[in-house]
Amino acid sequence: MPELAEVSRIVHFIRQHLVGRTLTKVSTQNDDIVYGKVGTTASEFQNAMEGKKLVGAGQQGKYFWIVMSSPPHAVMHFGMAGWLKIRDADTYYYRTDKPEDKEWPPKYWKFLLETDGDPKAQAAFVDFRRLGRIRLVDCPAEEIRAHSPLKENGPDPVTDKDTVTESWLASKLKSKKVPIKALLLDQANISGIGNWMGDEILYHAKIHPEQYSNTLQDDQIKQLHSAMHYVCSTSVDLLADSERFPEDWLFKHRWEKGKKNVPSVLPNGQKITFITVGGRTSAVVPSVQKKTGPVTKDANGQDANDTQKSSKRKRSVVPKDESDAEEGIDGPKSKKRGYKRQTKKPIKSEETEDVKATNISRRRSTRLKK
Repeated sequence: MPELAEVSRIVHFIRQHLVGRTLTKVSTQNDDIVYGKVGTTASEFQNAMEGKKLVGAGQQGKYFWIVMSSPPHAVMHFGMAGWLKIRDADTYYYRTDKPEDKEWPPKYWKFLLETDGDPKAQAAFVDFRRLGRIRLVDCPAEEIRAHSPLKENGPDPVTDKDTVTESWLASKLKSKKVPIKALLLDQANISGIGNWMGDEILYHAKIHPEQYSNTLQDDQIKQLHSAMHYVCSTSVDLLADSERFPEDWLFKHRWEKGKKNVPSVLPNGQKITFITVGGRTSAVVPSVQKKTGPVTKDANGQDANDTQKSSKRKRSVVPKDESDAEEGIDGPKSKKRGYKRQTKKPIKSEETEDVKATNISRRRSTRLKK
């Protein structure tokens, strides 16, 4: 799923290719889930966008928006597999040689934008799983973040760096008794951190993902705060291009999980193991990330190469209506088979699939090597 860094990448390309241009043509395909789940229709989106000038773009965590010359403005979320393609621009955060990825218009498009200018720019929101969301927010541009869904989400570690201070983080951690990995993934606490970013942050902070948030000592909170800003800012600055990530990052070496006879280790030989925390698979380096306090009791650890069985890619049961996998995003919690309740109280944030969704079609989260 696109996380803070990947969404920042697309905002960069929107500003580069679309901002300052007028949308001369907007085409939409009706989708009662992608549009309808958030109270918008495809035709309403088309009427609101066509003929207007795109004057800006912004981001809060995994949400992003385009600012039009007059309200309403479009606020979007990619869900598990959505993306914004811009024709002849390298927007993807992973490389692909699939011929269909070069087709235009692309498959599974929800809207197509065409601008004025020579050459004109063309963009398409695509989402084959229909877990993304496209909505209109009718307010002045400077008030977008004061409206749902953004107001229910926590601050963005990059955009709101002055808010996410060490003292703010300490207060947040001490107010909850949950595994620290689960706290980081809960978008009501902090916007934009997903599975790989959460693991990277905890690795650099030398904190075990199972440890309860309210048991961290002052020095650990300081390390966590520093690691959070380091990982988030660095990955955003590099436009989520993993080929440019530092070689000592966990991200560069975690993807060997499940490959037979290929050990998951860092260049220095430190072993990477995998455990389940908050319903998500977490990469951990035990020699670095020590348990220094109480931890959650329901964790299930595994070595990626213990058995041939564990080397197989596991997939959870997917509900017939995949929108239900987005538990807590735009509707009530799913009661369908395959989604296990993780906490007694529902998380109030609209975007919580990082905590609730299990490993559905695991794929690499940033730009991959050829």
